[in-house]
Amino acid sequence: MTNAALSIAGMECRRTIRAVTGDRTKILVMAAIGVFAFGPLTAVALLLLPELGEQVAAGAVDPEMASMILEIVPGIVAVAWLFVVLMGAIRTVTTAAKIDKPACLLVSTRLRNVVVGVVGAEILLFSLWVVPPALVLAGAFASGAGTILPVLIAPLVVALVLVTAIPVGFVIGVCFRHLITVYEPIARYRTPLLALLALAYFGSIATGWFNEITAVLFDLLGDGPLGWPGHLLLFAVPGVAPSSTAAIGAVVAAVVVAPLALVVGEAVARIHWYADPARTGDETVSDADSSNRLSSLLAHGLSQPTRTVAVTAIRRTKRAPIRLAYAAYPLFGTLFFAQEIIQTGTVPTYLAVALCLYVVWGAGVLFTLNPLGDLGQALPAVLTSTLSGTDAIRGRMIAGSLVGVPLAVVVALVMGLSSPLSLEATGALVVGTAVGAVVTPGLAAGIGSVFPRFGSVKVTNNSEAVMPSKMAFLVYTVAIMLPAGAAVVLYTDSAAFIAEIATMTATVVPQVEATFEASTVTTLSWTILVIGVIAPPVAYRYAVERFDWYRLE
Repeated sequence: MTNAALSIAGMECRRTIRAVTGDRTKILVMAAIGVFAFGPLTAVALLLLPELGEQVAAGAVDPEMASMILEIVPGIVAVAWLFVVLMGAIRTVTTAAKIDKPACLLVSTRLRNVVVGVVGAEILLFSLWVVPPALVLAGAFASGAGTILPVLIAPLVVALVLVTAIPVGFVIGVCFRHLITVYEPIARYRTPLLALLALAYFGSIATGWFNEITAVLFDLLGDGPLGWPGHLLLFAVPGVAPSSTAAIGAVVAAVVVAPLALVVGEAVARIHWYADPARTGDETVSDADSSNRLSSLLAHGLSQPTRTVAVTAIRRTKRAPIRLAYAAYPLFGTLFFAQEIIQTGTVPTYLAVALCLYVVWGAGVLFTLNPLGDLGQALPAVLTSTLSGTDAIRGRMIAGSLVGVPLAVVVALVMGLSSPLSLEATGALVVGTAVGAVVTPGLAAGIGSVFPRFGSVKVTNNSEAVMPSKMAFLVYTVAIMLPAGAAVVLYTDSAAFIAEIATMTATVVPQVEATFEASTVTTLSWTILVIGVIAPPVAYRYAVERFDWYRLE
């Protein structure tokens, strides 16, 4: 690697690390994901691996177990290699293939240096995630086996996987990014294409197909070249006789595949980085036509300023849907129930109600949770115009209801008919969800006016958008969940059960003696429900006054 390539790799690594460490929220989210996703597995492995190492060192590995290990480890390594290729391709599409200041970088050094530097940076960044866990697990096994070989060989195997998988992923990622950004027939429809791919990916996980495909790949590729690094890893396991030919082949394949992938990567990067992006100007015409139709539809009974605000809010969101990415995050929780729904053919009642509550929540999140901050650079012009707070807030509320109410009716009707709910309960669910989709935009407008956010945040590694503040999200979510929970308690007549749980919970706290009565829970539920009914109009009036009296500092 030349000095120029090393400089590019170091620069890309520093930029990525600074972007991560500079965002506390991202650090907390990544730490939480790491703890919940890998914490239990790592803890179990650290408890079992030393004992397993002791048994292996004592000669407890019989021929049958040794044969099983020879089948399992190469298969795991082969599937891991494919996973790294997939992650490398995704990183290339979203980040690595979009180099910063290309007009400067591509003319200041050879293209080969840029490619090697970018790929080298990706290998280093992946190493920061993979090598430390590999060393910890290998050290746990080595402490029981009484040999240092696992600690020495495990990083070597990880290095072989990364130096071959990341360049291959780079080639795939650059080709895919070229299709969705430069090749006009596909670039024009890249948003629905990416949505379809995401739906297929998460759908395969929810339905169990992902596990079945992984099992097939495990059996199919374990004995092939992708599993050869697994035999190298098995040299650190006493009592197992791996294939020396496969281990040597893993090293030779890495020496051949990595440079070849870099050569191909340079060729495809030359095509992509020196090409002009696709022009999809037809979208502007279609947006204008749809906006005119929507404005004509709203002309009955609404003033011109209100119509303009509503149409503008919908048009801006249609042009930049990434602004609403945060509204879809709660839907990922439904993946845990998808397989159960497919197997049973019915939607659980609690899930049907929860999805309808999500639609009610989303109706307020779409356009009204940050009424001042969403204006962006146009805020001074809007505040000094003749637009009143009533028109500004009401227009956003109408935009939220136009999207939320039809969606509420459809979702509530489908969920009600797909669940064990009766027809009467389904009708009540449809009406309640539709009414909630009308009311929550006013509630969100008031809360968003109290906690505005004016600066943009990163949604993905290379996309920024103005998002509502974390406090607005939290307060708005609580303001919906509490009345909804109170309504459920009153509807199901479960005050006695809630009181019993609260009393049992209070006894856990030392030196605290508290007894909750069912009547207390009922009174509290009615109080919360009444406050929840009063809150939206009060929040709406506050948002209007806040907009009228807001002054730039």
